[in-house]
Amino acid sequence: MLMLLPELPFAPYRLSGRVCGVLLNDASELQALGPALSQPPYKAPPQAPVLEIKPHNTWAADGDDIVVPADVAALRAGAQIAAIIGRTACRVDERDAAACVAGYLLAADIEVPHESHYRPALRFKARDGFCPIGATALPAEALPDPEALVIQWRVDGELVRSAGGGGRVRGLARLIADVTDYMTLQPGDLLLLGAAAGAPLLRPGQALEISAPGLGRLRHRFVAGEGRA
Repeated sequence: MLMLLPELPFAPYRLSGRVCGVLLNDASELQALGPALSQPPYKAPPQAPVLEIKPHNTWAADGDDIVVPADVAALRAGAQIAAIIGRTACRVDERDAAACVAGYLLAADIEVPHESHYRPALRFKARDGFCPIGATALPAEALPDPEALVIQWRVDGELVRSAGGGGRVRGLARLIADVTDYMTLQPGDLLLLGAAAGAPLLRPGQALEISAPGLGRLRHRFVAGEGRA
């Protein structure tokens, strides 16, 4: 069953169903690739945002189980701040980008672990339930500096990771300007801002809780499933 689009407490009041994620938008991710960035298939560090689309089938709500495919040992569980687009954004100047944001949500970016970020395969990134979306939305004026917000991960109740957005290659305004240079964002779209390297791996039977001040929590149990990765 597809997750219902949540109502927002502010305009645009409802999400559109389109989620855009950005890869390699943190210095730690680029450092983790090391010399591979100058070799095929990359050949050089990215000069523009590397985007992925999280279709509606990937959405999950707080409390939903996340299925680990039978032939995958564990799933990588990233967590990100999602900017809610509040107005049509096309070729937006960086100085005007903040005015395009209506608010923020907490989101998780689940994936089958893989080595290459070049043209990410949908079978690794867009499986059912691979994009949990929080139900608590903050209006933009209540979170003037989303880069400073710290996200925490707890696995089976134990704090395993805390990370903020200080290492992002493109901050919110620059990211919106660069993305809208070639792709129009519509009201209700979500733009994930990117995450640092080192997200934890979750195996069947483990429980994950992701939280951020003001944005609530996402809680999920990882369960064994069937199918090919």
